[in-house]
Amino acid sequence: MTALVDPTWYVVQTHIHSEMKAAAHLARQGFSTYLPRYLKRRRHARKIETVTAPLFPRYLFVAMDRATQGWRVIQSTIGVARLVCNGDEPSPVPFDVISDLRQREDANGLIPLNFAPRFTPGDKIRVLDGLFTGCLGLFQGMTDQERVAILLDMLGRKTRVVLDGESVTAA
Repeated sequence: MTALVDPTWYVVQTHIHSEMKAAAHLARQGFSTYLPRYLKRRRHARKIETVTAPLFPRYLFVAMDRATQGWRVIQSTIGVARLVCNGDEPSPVPFDVISDLRQREDANGLIPLNFAPRFTPGDKIRVLDGLFTGCLGLFQGMTDQERVAILLDMLGRKTRVVLDGESVTAA
């Protein structure tokens, strides 16, 4: 990646799941890129895993000096669908947007997201996974950023159960 003193940033739309490929090919051509990422919890085959994912799926930022770098070559880069333009000209991103995103990054270069509860106390919840699959309950609250407390009606009484937030959905 070449370092520009005061770069102008632009948005590149990539092909599906091709953000890293596009960033690598743009870097190989001498462009500086920025792909903000975060930790995403993913459910697959009854397992929940944490993986890094693009903060803006199918988009990344590219810095260039239009006086010395041709921008049309970006359009034909592997992994790139198009450079976001306003009419026939690339649309610049305010520098503050990039600097604000970079300031939010943690030591691993990931942007932590604050998880807000998806439910309000008293909402009806259905359990999707585990021992209580299919059971209905009432949302009670969040125990931390990832786990929810619900009240299940078991054997004629309300029982508080704490489950993974990805294991429940609105009923």
